[in-house]
Amino acid sequence: MNDTRASLDDLTQQLLEFRDARDWRQFHSLKDLILSLSLEAGELLELSQWKPEKQFEEEALNDEKMQQRLKEECADVLLYLLLVAERTGIDLQTAAEQKLAANNLKYPVEKSRGTSTKYTEL
Repeated sequence: MNDTRASLDDLTQQLLEFRDARDWRQFHSLKDLILSLSLEAGELLELSQWKPEKQFEEEALNDEKMQQRLKEECADVLLYLLLVAERTGIDLQTAAEQKLAANNLKYPVEKSRGTSTKYTEL
């Protein structure tokens, strides 16, 4: 990672400063943060609605306007996720590393390569 880029902790701190300067913590119950995260994920999903897969991927990779919209929705999802993690004391870096390790055990390469079968069925 480039040292000039913000870490997740740095982004969280910037986000908290932004929130607190506007006195918005009062609106950020855990329930509402999770609802907002889901809504933003829905907005990300909505970008692909009614479009054939190939068309959507072409736009996502090559259309400047679509890339901008994707970037904004991905950022919204990340920012709400950071707020949920901060509120609950979850270290996202550690949680992601642990999840990858667990998935590696559930989906060994020799059983899961080239298949979308759920681990319980492998």
